[in-house]
Amino acid sequence: MSESTAGRSLALETSGGATPAGEVANPRFFHGFLTAPAAAAAALLAVADVAATRYYQPAASASLDPVVTADGDRLRMESFSGCCGVYARLDVLAPGLDGDDVGHGTTNVDINSPLRRALARIGGLDPLQLTVGPGELEVTTLDGRFVEKQVPLPERWLRGFAEAQVLAAGFIPRAEIPAAEASAFLRTLPRPTLRSGARTTRWVVPVGGRTLRPTSRPSRDAVCLPGPERLLALQQVLRHATTVRLYAPARAESGAESDAAAVVWEVQLPGMRLTLMLSQNASRGFSGEGGVLNDLATGAAADDADLVSALLAWEPRIDVAELSRQAGLPAERVRAALTVLGTSGQIGYDLAEEAHFHRHLPFSAGGAEARNPRLRGARALVADGAVRLDGALASVGRGDHTHVVRADDTGRLSCTCLWWAKYRGGRGPCKHALAVSMVRDSTTKAAR
Repeated sequence: MSESTAGRSLALETSGGATPAGEVANPRFFHGFLTAPAAAAAALLAVADVAATRYYQPAASASLDPVVTADGDRLRMESFSGCCGVYARLDVLAPGLDGDDVGHGTTNVDINSPLRRALARIGGLDPLQLTVGPGELEVTTLDGRFVEKQVPLPERWLRGFAEAQVLAAGFIPRAEIPAAEASAFLRTLPRPTLRSGARTTRWVVPVGGRTLRPTSRPSRDAVCLPGPERLLALQQVLRHATTVRLYAPARAESGAESDAAAVVWEVQLPGMRLTLMLSQNASRGFSGEGGVLNDLATGAAADDADLVSALLAWEPRIDVAELSRQAGLPAERVRAALTVLGTSGQIGYDLAEEAHFHRHLPFSAGGAEARNPRLRGARALVADGAVRLDGALASVGRGDHTHVVRADDTGRLSCTCLWWAKYRGGRGPCKHALAVSMVRDSTTKAAR
């Protein structure tokens, strides 16, 4: 890990020759052409643009560095915005590739200004050739050959990968509209400014599967667009697209959703999909959402993660039922184990296929605690004996720093601390609730 004026980063060493068949001395993940070069160039630029942009409190560009993964039958290119509130992923599927068999591996490369200019000039039937290896991405266009070397991976991206896949796994399809309608809608959005920082929240109602109708307030049928100016990265891609799908959390049972919510826009391209995920609020980055903490708090999930990790084999689509059978674990424990593995960047979630996928980054799930201060704080409270259970209530802390944690009829925990008062569980549990969960889990195990 290194410190600089640009922030903290982790050096991404190559995942080398890690493949389902074992280690390979000199791997090459892919070499060949993209079958829809103009669309692919526009989509790749969108992924790079997201990495280069801070949508909240805009600042100068700091990164143009997608993570590239070869998954055996496709290439995935992923990035987070500088504020970590927008996640972008381009999946180039088998019909979009014309070349060697796709191998297995992950690397993180720069997309600099000369390559950006070359990609922006691709049109018509101009060829676009890619060579992906563990330490570089080579792109060949009519303008020449561009070699982009491996660069450091921002530390926040690891936390972002973990939180984004947990959040996406709870989404359902909410709308599907023609790309032309989506493009027309995006043209109505205001341009982000230095003053606004993309802080607005809007809602839309899908109408007849053909268009989106703006609405002034949330409702049972409405889909939230938090900081919708962040969707403008899709504008240049939509002219190559056919369909756009929207995914969001399921409708509230009560019928009204008064709070903002994250959303995914998925663009269908020839042989490709481009996914753009917006955090619940432009000021909130995925790296701080806390959706993984409950699973990390229990020892069983960490132990199960070791077993599940040994069974993963670079599958582009992870079958939880099959993993459950192989590991001899219930499906829920497998899902919790995948969450733990997600903290080291090993797991993503593909909404189109309703399945997790495997990406291999050279970080261990054991480093999750160092990247989650609430988890460290909870373990410190437990180690200090500062958790006292009393039925549905628990007191956590000592002296003037004691808080009361309460379990409702469903087992959901609330707390009297400032974190709970501010977020009401919307950014995961506070350290006091986590500590109570840890003590109850250990008490239950001891009673068996």
